[in-house]
Formats: sequence, structure tokens, C-alpha cells
Amino acid sequence: QYRSLTLAQYTAVVKMLADGYHTRRGRRSAYLHRDVVNGILRPRKAARLTAIMNGGAIPDQFDYDVILQPESLFIGTLNEDFAFDSIPGDIFQLGNTSYRMLKIDQGKVFVEDAHGQPPNIPFWFGEAPGRSHELSVAVSDLNATMDRLLDCDETAARQFICNELTLPPAAAEQLYHYLATAKAALTALPTFGNIIFERFFDETGDFHFVVHSVYGSRVNKAWGLALRKRFCRRFNFELQAAADDNTIVLSLGPTSFPLREPADYLKSGSAEAVLVQALLAAPMFPTRWRWVANTALAVPRNRAGKKVPAYFQRNDAEDLVAVIFPEQLACFENLPGDREIPDHPLVEQTLSDCLHELMDLDGLKQLLRGIEDGTVTIVTRDLASPSPLSQEIITAKAYAFLDDAPAEERRTLAIQQRRFDSIQEAAEIGQLNPDAIVRVRLEAWPETRDHDELHDALVILGFMTEQEGLAAPLPGNTPYPSASDKLALLQDDRRATVMTLPHGQRLWVAAERLHELQMLFPNAHLQPAIDAIPADNPPPEILLREIIRSRMEGLGPTTATQLGEPLGLAPSSVNQALSTLEQQGIVIQGHFTPGAMTIEWCERGLLARIHRYTLKQLRNEIEPVSPADFMRFLFRWHGLHDPVSGETGLAQVLDQLEGFNLPAACWEAGILAKRIKPYFASDLDQLCTSGRFVWLRLKKTGENSPRSAGKATPIALVSRSHMDYWHQLPPLPDLAQTTLSGNALKVLAVLKQWGASFFQEIIRETGLLKTQLEETLGELVANGLITSDSFQGLRTLVLPQKILHRRSKRHPSYDPMAAAGRWSLLRPSQRDVADNYGHVESVACTLLLRYGVVFRKVLDREEGIPSWRELLYVYRRLEARGDVRGGRFVQGFASEQFASPEALRLLKDTRKQEKTAVLTVLSTADPLNLTGIVTSGDRVASSSSQRLVYRDGVPVAYGSRSDIHYLQAFDADHQWQLRSALLVK
Repeated sequence: QYRSLTLAQYTAVVKMLADGYHTRRGRRSAYLHRDVVNGILRPRKAARLTAIMNGGAIPDQFDYDVILQPESLFIGTLNEDFAFDSIPGDIFQLGNTSYRMLKIDQGKVFVEDAHGQPPNIPFWFGEAPGRSHELSVAVSDLNATMDRLLDCDETAARQFICNELTLPPAAAEQLYHYLATAKAALTALPTFGNIIFERFFDETGDFHFVVHSVYGSRVNKAWGLALRKRFCRRFNFELQAAADDNTIVLSLGPTSFPLREPADYLKSGSAEAVLVQALLAAPMFPTRWRWVANTALAVPRNRAGKKVPAYFQRNDAEDLVAVIFPEQLACFENLPGDREIPDHPLVEQTLSDCLHELMDLDGLKQLLRGIEDGTVTIVTRDLASPSPLSQEIITAKAYAFLDDAPAEERRTLAIQQRRFDSIQEAAEIGQLNPDAIVRVRLEAWPETRDHDELHDALVILGFMTEQEGLAAPLPGNTPYPSASDKLALLQDDRRATVMTLPHGQRLWVAAERLHELQMLFPNAHLQPAIDAIPADNPPPEILLREIIRSRMEGLGPTTATQLGEPLGLAPSSVNQALSTLEQQGIVIQGHFTPGAMTIEWCERGLLARIHRYTLKQLRNEIEPVSPADFMRFLFRWHGLHDPVSGETGLAQVLDQLEGFNLPAACWEAGILAKRIKPYFASDLDQLCTSGRFVWLRLKKTGENSPRSAGKATPIALVSRSHMDYWHQLPPLPDLAQTTLSGNALKVLAVLKQWGASFFQEIIRETGLLKTQLEETLGELVANGLITSDSFQGLRTLVLPQKILHRRSKRHPSYDPMAAAGRWSLLRPSQRDVADNYGHVESVACTLLLRYGVVFRKVLDREEGIPSWRELLYVYRRLEARGDVRGGRFVQGFASEQFASPEALRLLKDTRKQEKTAVLTVLSTADPLNLTGIVTSGDRVASSSSQRLVYRDGVPVAYGSRSDIHYLQAFDADHQWQLRSALLVK
């Protein structure tokens, strides 16, 4: 607004409009006659028309108009880049219709209807507004609250997310896990008063520096650009940077610095000058310059009633820069320092738009003042891999880039991202593996198998102490010469000597490095006295720096005290040399060894290798296990060696076995009794009677199926809340196609009329005898039509009559059918059959609970479940939500594999456990009989009368009391051991 301009600014604008610009094509864009003497302004002849045709502050994005043929109807626009990259014949989607390109003209794309052919999706480039300050404050408050709650009470943190944010439970749990793992990795969550600096290596050994700041993208872009400029000037190389609403990332090359140091690179008083110089080289300046030039009518958008082509406008804008701001286009090699900013209205307006619209300079200054006065604290974290909060900026696209490097050349592509299955796993990424540190130290120290290799080691390391030389391990069992013999050979050849320092330390020194040490210690004694190789005579501090650099190449993480001790130097002298090496990007300081209390230093390449080995160790923990280890995992997953107890434990087991068809007689003796100790049938009856679980036949009946329920009748136990899901898979039998007896039809009629009924009620209504009704109920159970409240009903139907007769003689009042509770019809599913995803997801979760790790082959014994294609779609969605993890967990199986976080932890632990020839005995009807499916060999048929023995996850024998088959060759002692295991109940 002109009323907000000072008199000097107003005068400059008037002068600009009156004088115009002297370009290579002559004077242009002069729209006023200025009478300086009388103070009068008059418009030039073209001023009115130019203002009418080109006025307005909305920037031109150079979109192409889309014209539908043959109607010549304007239907929309396409981004210039998309139109430029397209050719006639391409099909794209606009709205809900696909179109085929006929011709691409200047500023226009002529198209025709493609009649539904598969299209490409167009893209648009543009600027989106950053997050508002108010929303950033809300994000900061959320993080601060969660940070406090996660320190105190995890349950309260979960309740806060559910109640205050009104999120559904699944979304609330996902947000909780995201913030909890972030806090575990970073030790805090970023807020307005808490900025977090994070640093990690990528796969190529380069550093990435991440600033976690919730001040919004406008402040973060300003801070990121200014930091990038400071890094460029400090280390003298260009680097890539990106910023979004929550983070800033700077991808660094071979450099190092104290992680807290970048907080002091910018000061509130000088931030504006640094930022101005930084944005002049950023892609934002040319674009904003053209927009300002359009608005100021310096570069017209329309001329002679026609739109000026995009490339003309860009050329005109560049010519205008050359006139007003020539240093902006100058060669960098010819610029001695900062660009000098001209005092011109267009330049001032462009800088103002960049600093206060696209970025927030005032917000950056306030942040920097907070860092200076201590109200904003800095938390630093060196990590082995990116934290959960860093993954947002690592995967950011072009909208976040602060430099002009294209997406395919970003250094962040070399970052290996990790998924954190637990909070504990996230907390461990800040810790280097001690085994990795030991391994790198051993690898860095040179091997000295002969005197030539000892000489090389002395040249590389600068020197060895006598203790180091004598303690060097000999590789393998080969009889290599001793260290003293190798040194003696070098002394005889006058290639090395023993230097005794004034404080008594004896050093082994090669002739090539002797000059440096003699310059530092001129009074040292040599034995023998040899001539040093001639070299330059640099200052002592440079000599010490070179010696320290050489020592760092073979030591790994060490302290300044440890480095200075062999030379008798104070830590302050060593620290000065290390600081110089750090500025050169050779060494890095930090706390690397677990438990280290003092600052350690490590050569950059060695530290990168330690990080790689640490990550490799973490990845090895999820390497695919062998089929035998997977079986050992399944035995632990089902608690076969550590049974649960009580009704609660039984409910957990039933959830795990839900929907699996087993012979009726096998459920209690062969399955549940192996997983629950002690097992009580009354617990199962109670769970069924309470309505939590229901037994039924899920498997479809066939022509050869027995007419009555027996010991081999396939029965499944299902949670009553999941009944609708399981009924959608094998639907209830069609009565029209079922050949039922007359008595069965009578019982069905009674149950339809009166609903769930007790045994005596059914007798009264049907007039059947007790034995007739028992047979009829068995027939209906075998056809999958009825169930009872208690498992006792099925137990009575499958028990042999002689056992029931024996119990009735012993207890005359005993009536097992009375304990069965009510008998009821199984109702069809009430859920919408069209809603297929719900029941497939329920079954997929059950299978994950049953096996821990799910893949196609492991489901071979499952009956009546959705197809693998349907399950795969669900598991992929669960993986995208972070509920399960996809990968390769079991060797030898080609299909995709998915595992729950709990199963992965147990799988890792199982692989680490030593094999101790543990025998696992289970029924061949057990779901874990995966012989020939997971393990090699032929399948063992499912039977309630046979048992199977595994040894360390490998099947070794199966059979019954009278018939045992051995799957491997064993001696008599081992056969007796396996036979005993099979016979013991």
C-alpha cells in the first residue's frame, strides 16, 4: 500500500515508473511523465491500456489451457512442466474424465475424449502456505504435554490422546507409538522451548544433520537457508538442504563439528544479512522477482491483446535483473564477497516478499534470541539411524527443497530408514554396539606378520609404544616372527629405531616419521641412532596434528588423555590439535563407548564403520531364521514348554486357536492339556457357558461325512463376538440340500419355534426318548446346525457309551446332558456380505495370533479361510498402518511374510538360544504339525490317536503306542528315548 511507504520509498517508486528501465532493447516500462519542478505526474499514452491489460497481484503460473475438440471448449489447465514433458497421443485425467492430447501449442493443449482409457495423472508445481503460528503453538503444546506424560505414566498419555484429541483407538495408538518411539530415540520431543539437533550417517558414510523445530515451515525455511549459507562458508562447499513444518535437514559431506555448535552459527542481529545473501542463490528469488516485476508492470503479461509467452516473460525478467541488480547474475568466481544489494523498489519488494511472506524473518529472530538468552534449550543426539521424527523430512519432495538439486540427486536417498517395533528398540539407536567398536578397533590396527608389515604400520600410525608393539596379536596359528625379532630386522636395516622420550616412554619409530618426532622431542634418545628421512620443517603444532591424525587412524574411539599419554603431552595440547582436525572433517567428538563419561574422539571413517556394523547387527537380529528355528519359535509362541494356567490363560489359548478345525475328541486331551497346566474341563465349560466362546462345526459336510457326531468330527472353537465373521466363510448348510432324519427335523422345528432349549424341554416337545434325542443331537452337530451352551454337550456326544454307562452306575444322579445347558440353532451371519474386508481382517489377525509370522505355506492346514490374495491385501494395509511388519523372516519361502512386533521379539530371542536337543511332543492333529509344510520331508497325517516328536524344531518320530515311525536313523538308545517321549502322556 502506497500509504505505508515512506517519502523516500514513494519517491523511488515514482522515479522508477517515470524513468523506466534501460535494457539491451532500449528504454521500456516508463508509464509516467514527471514534472519535478511543479510536482505534477501525468500518465503516458500507453499507461492506461497497460494497467488495464496487465494489472493485478495474482502471479502467473504459466499453466496451459486445455481445449476440448471439436467443441473448442475450455475445460481446465495443466501445469507447464507436465504439458512440456507430454507429447501428442498421451492420455491424462482431468476431473473424472480421461483425455487424449491432439496438439500441444504455445500455452494451449488441444484434446479429445479418450473414452475411459487408462490415463496418467497430471502434476502441478506451486507454493503451499506454511503452517500458521497458532497451529504451530498447538503442536508445541501437544508435544510438551506428551513429553511430560511419557515420563510419568504411559496409560495417562494414551488416555490424553484418546480424550483430548478425540481420535479413534487405532489412530490414537498409532500416534502414541509414533511420539513414544520419537521420545525414546531423542530423549525429548521438540517444542517452542526445546530444539533438538540430530546427526546420523547414511549408507555411504556421509553425515546428515537434522534440526527438529516445530516453528513451522516459514521459520524453518529461513533458518535452514541461513544455516546452509553458514555451513557453505565455514567448510567451503555447497550442501543440500530441505525444510518443512517440523524439521530441517542438511546433508553434509566429509566434515565434522561439535553437534551443539550450529546453534551459535547465527545471531539475531546478523541473521537478516546472512539470510538475504542465502536467498539470492535460492530458487525462490528468480520466481519472486518475476512476480514482482509483473505486478509493477515492468514485465507485461499481455501485449497487443495477446498473452506474452512464458519464455518471453522469463527472458524479460532476467534482462531486468541484469539492469537493476547485475551482481545477481554475476559469475560466482568473480564475486569477492557478499553481493551488494541495490537500493531499488523492485529489489526491496522481492526481498520483502521472500523474507516475510514465503519465510518468517521476524519469527527466526525471535527463535535466535531465545537460544541466545537460554529460554530455548538445545538437545543433541548422535544416532546410528534416523529417528522416527526425521523420516518426514528424509522423504520430503520438491516442495521442501532449499536448493536446486533435483529429487533424483538428493543425498537423503542414501539413508537407510528403520521401522521401530517397540519403544525399547527406538531407545537403542543412540547407542553404538560395543562389539562393533571392538571389531573396528581390531580391524583398524594394522597386522604385522613380518618386518615389512611392521614398517608399514609404523609409517601409518606415526609410532607404536613398546607395549603396543609387543602386545600385537599374531594372526592365526602360523609361526610368525615375534615383534622383537621383526623390530630387530628393521633396526639392522636402519629403517626403524626405538626412541626414548624424556619421561621414559619407549616408542618404535620408522625412519620416515622420525623427523616429525625429533622436531617435537629434540632431546630424545635413539637406539640405534639412525638418520631421519629429510622433510620440511613446519611449526610444532602442525607436526603434532599430523602425529595425532596418524594415531587416530588405528585407535578407534579414544580420549585426549589417552592420546597424549604416550607422548607425555597435556590434554589441552592434544585437544587443540583435535579441534583443528575436527574442522577439517577428519575426526569427530562425542560419547561413543557405552558408559563413557568424558569426551571421546574418533576418526570419521572408523566411526562411520562402527555405525554400519551397529546397523548390520540390528539387521542381523531380523535375518530370516531356519525352518527348525521357526518351529522352536512356534512351540514357545504356543507355550508348549511354558504352559499358562487358569481360566484367563485358557481364554488366551482359545483366542490363538480360534477357527481351527480339530477332531472333537482331540481338543481337551491332545491340545488344551498341552498348553494349560493344570487343565480343568470346568474352565472350558465356564468360558462357553458365559457366552465368550462357542463350539461348532465350521467345516462343510460332504457326501461321505458321518451322519452323527463322533470323536473325529471336526469342531472349532470361536469367540462369540467373531461368529458373524467365521460364518461368512463357510456358510451354514442349506437345509434344502441336507438329508436329515425325521427326528432331526422335529428337533429343528422345536428349536425354531421355542429358541434355545434345555435337553429335557426338547424331550417334552418332541416326545423322543433320551437315547433317540442324543443320537439326533449328534446328527445335527455333525451337520453344523446346532451347538450347546457348554462344551459338556459335545463332550457327552463323543464319549464312548461304555464310559457314560460306567459313570451313571457309579453316580446314579449324574446326567451329563443336563450339564450341557441349552441347545440352540446356529444363526446365519447378520453382517453385510458385501462388506468383505471386515471379516477378512478379523481372520487375518487371528492367523497372525496363531502363527506369529504368516506366509502362504504356513496356512496349508487351514480350512475355510479367505484366499491368500485377500489376506495379502489386508496384511499390506496393516503394514502400512504400522500394525504388522513385512519382510523375510523364515528361510526357504518365496511369498511375502508378515509378523507382529511381539512375535519378532520372540523370534530374535529364539534364534539366539542354544539348541539343547529339547524334545517337543504334540498330537498330529495339533495346528503345529507342520511337517512337510514348514520342515522338510513328507507330511504326517492328522490323527487324534497319533503323536509327533520334534527335536530342536526338527521332526524325528511319530506314531502311536503300538506303531512308531522314525523319520531319521537313530541308534537303540535314541530310539528308546523317542519311544518313551511318545508314550508319556
